[in-house]
Amino acid sequence: MSTDMLRSLLKTKINGATVTQTQLHYEGSITIDEEIMEQADLLPFEEVWVLNVNNGTRFVTYCIKGKRNSGAICLNGPSARLTQVGDKIMIVCFSSFSQEEAKNHKPKLVYLGASNKIIKIT
Repeated sequence: MSTDMLRSLLKTKINGATVTQTQLHYEGSITIDEEIMEQADLLPFEEVWVLNVNNGTRFVTYCIKGKRNSGAICLNGPSARLTQVGDKIMIVCFSSFSQEEAKNHKPKLVYLGASNKIIKIT
């Protein structure tokens, strides 16, 4: 096995998010409360997967900052057709790690409760 091979591992998972808004006529993306993005180590325009617990859909988009401490989780553009306000979703982000980095990697897990308030970070 090559020592310079990269492995794709879970970097971040936001669990228990509730969709607060959808905006069909928008360029696309997911708007996430700025505080949640920071705690989850997500940057604006970073690729994320959205997993809809209510209907089983999965799709890729990118995140943009929402108002800090607003609890905003808004699906924009075409992804608005795949979610409804009130749906429970998970937001995951993967990253590439060297063999050595992968051995010790621990993903950042952010758990949300009511009104998308952070209740736990591991």
